[in-house]
Amino acid sequence: MTTISRAKWNSTEVTLLAVSIVGFIALAIASSGSLLTGPAIETLFTYVAVPVLIGLAQMVALSVGQMNLSVGALGGFVAVTGGLAMADLGVPAWLAVIGALVLGAAVGTINGLLVVLTRINGFIVTLATMTILTGLQYQLVGTSTASNYSLKDVGQASILHIPVVFLIALAVAGVLALFMRRAIWGRHLLASGGNPLAARLSGISNNRSIVMAHGLSGLLIGVAAVVTLMSAPGVNQSIGGDWLLASFAAPIIGGVALSGGAVSVSGTVLAAFIVRLVDVARAQFSLNPSWVNFVVGAVVLGTVVLTHRRGVGN
Repeated sequence: MTTISRAKWNSTEVTLLAVSIVGFIALAIASSGSLLTGPAIETLFTYVAVPVLIGLAQMVALSVGQMNLSVGALGGFVAVTGGLAMADLGVPAWLAVIGALVLGAAVGTINGLLVVLTRINGFIVTLATMTILTGLQYQLVGTSTASNYSLKDVGQASILHIPVVFLIALAVAGVLALFMRRAIWGRHLLASGGNPLAARLSGISNNRSIVMAHGLSGLLIGVAAVVTLMSAPGVNQSIGGDWLLASFAAPIIGGVALSGGAVSVSGTVLAAFIVRLVDVARAQFSLNPSWVNFVVGAVVLGTVVLTHRRGVGN
């Protein structure tokens, strides 16, 4: 396992890249080339954007040895809040976007503060906030759907058949990679996650790192909510309900350490793409949708077991 500070890709990332290429080619052949058409490529990459973003959000929490179980609930709550603000209150799209990012970061920061102030494991804290946010989301939208807002026009835009929402996700991934590799605060997060005692002796505040990690995780979830508003036909109480497994799958398969101290932005992005390919294969071969969760869950479990065995062996 390596930290983000290394410039070269590790074996996990190279393997994921190979699997991505082979998997895409195999599906393209199986579809008789229809997967290579412009509309098919746009659809494929449109639905990769959110998994990439929520995977990165979970990755940031994992970087300090924390978990964020409120990923889906926070994303759904922010998306519904932004959608209702535009559709029912006439809030301009640009203001709704800023509000969504601020709301996501604020709730994430609250998660971090609760972890630090109560000394309760982040797993429990975010489980509690997940429940609260799920209730708030349903309270806001009920059984209705918010869909009458202009932000959806951006979600339909593409450049050379590459959706703008996917380019946004890649841009966010690039900025996050630079932050974790070059910024002093990014290095603090990895130091706190890798060895809290050594970090504290070096003058790094582990409490500040935890709050920052959760705040940044919330900000990334806010971006995912904005992308959802752009790409989804509407938002309702079901938004975010299936994000939790995907948020863990991408970073874990991508080579992120559950114990903290090591992250892989490129590995997380590639893993999110592979998970999307599994979903495409399911639709292409008319498989039961439950098989997707089964396969993804099995791969995540296998990755965790192999990583643990390697750690014990070393």
